[in-house]
Amino acid sequence: MPDDLETGDPTAMDRAALAAALHTHLAATEELPIDPTANRWLGEAQAAAADVADGSAPDAVVTKRARQVVHLLESAGDLDNDTAVRHVDAALAMAEELVKRGDGD
Repeated sequence: MPDDLETGDPTAMDRAALAAALHTHLAATEELPIDPTANRWLGEAQAAAADVADGSAPDAVVTKRARQVVHLLESAGDLDNDTAVRHVDAALAMAEELVKRGDGD
């Protein structure tokens, strides 16, 4: 993941691009110094995002995984790392957009 966190407007991205970017943002937090408890939540969110990152999963699976990611990211707590916060905020926006689309707008 480049240092540039700008990924564009999630509402303008297609589902495959959203799923890929969601995983990329979460993977970018792997090497950052983050509270161990929060890091476990992020690891689970990354695993859920990885399931759909290649864009080949059915829409219902993408929605389910995105919903799981939202829950996990909201549960992560204090990350205590500004870069991680920006990645998680971007990932959360993408996951929420995927859920919204899956729920039929």
